[in-house]
Amino acid sequence: MGEILIGTCSWTEETLVKGGKFYPPFAKDAESRLRYYASQFPIVEVDSSYYSMPYEKNTRLWVERTPDDFIFDVKAFRLFTQHQTPPASLPRDIREALPSSLQEKNNLYQNSLPPDILDEMWNRFESALLPLDSTGKLGVVLFQFPPWFVAGSDKLDYILSCKERLQQYRLAIEFRNNSWMSDSNRDHTLGFLKDNNLPYVCVDEPQGFKSSMPPVAEPTCDIAIIRFHGRNQANWEAKGIKASDRFNWYYDDDELAEWVERINDLKAKTKWLHLLFNTHYGDQAIVNARKLSGMLDFEIRQRGQLSLDLDHSGHQETSQ
Repeated sequence: MGEILIGTCSWTEETLVKGGKFYPPFAKDAESRLRYYASQFPIVEVDSSYYSMPYEKNTRLWVERTPDDFIFDVKAFRLFTQHQTPPASLPRDIREALPSSLQEKNNLYQNSLPPDILDEMWNRFESALLPLDSTGKLGVVLFQFPPWFVAGSDKLDYILSCKERLQQYRLAIEFRNNSWMSDSNRDHTLGFLKDNNLPYVCVDEPQGFKSSMPPVAEPTCDIAIIRFHGRNQANWEAKGIKASDRFNWYYDDDELAEWVERINDLKAKTKWLHLLFNTHYGDQAIVNARKLSGMLDFEIRQRGQLSLDLDHSGHQETSQ
């Protein structure tokens, strides 16, 4: 039976930090917040690595500030998943090494970069994760592909090239175009992931859009991941809003109950099961994670001597 790890996608999201419902008064800096989060949950997804390249000095600090058995899933930098990438999000020396024509663009894509610069970006990303990997704290590197990453053989080739680039790490694949799970492509998609030992990232999210992936819970290797994005239909593809507004969602019992049987089935077929809440607004991810934990009759590991008094909704009342 697989080990279930429940956590959230980010411990530093602005509305969580400022909301005052999770972090106690003493958790006022980066170190104390991570230490506190790791006292409450056994896993977290690093979301910031999508927006800017991670640095080895930071990942070393993450290792030092968390228990030996704590796990980080790390989101791949946006350039590597074929998302638009503002030049300002690149390391300064990389940005300055770009041809002037590229420095002036609003967005860059990986296929527009000179090969030597792209190689350097991949090498730096790989090196930044070494402290996590060498201490057993790296779970998966999450490759969340964009809605325009449509099912096709060229896209499968690209996924394999990413795996080759980061061959010492475990990549997990999340699609955001439902062509991958169409009746004609589903078996081929899952078969490809199984053949290449790549975890398929199951999702819960609003339905009815081209970017909507159905709630398929299928193991493709010895680790399974479910990411809960909420069901905010109105904001799912809205333009000009913050991520915290897009994923603004408290799950009710019925919505989470739909996943209990699927989760138990995945648990029986895998060694590890990561359940991660991407509902970013305020304390929603925390509340949702604790609620699902209770429904699974599974206690989130408590570390240290913290005592939590929770009301019926899962909100933290005291933190002494």
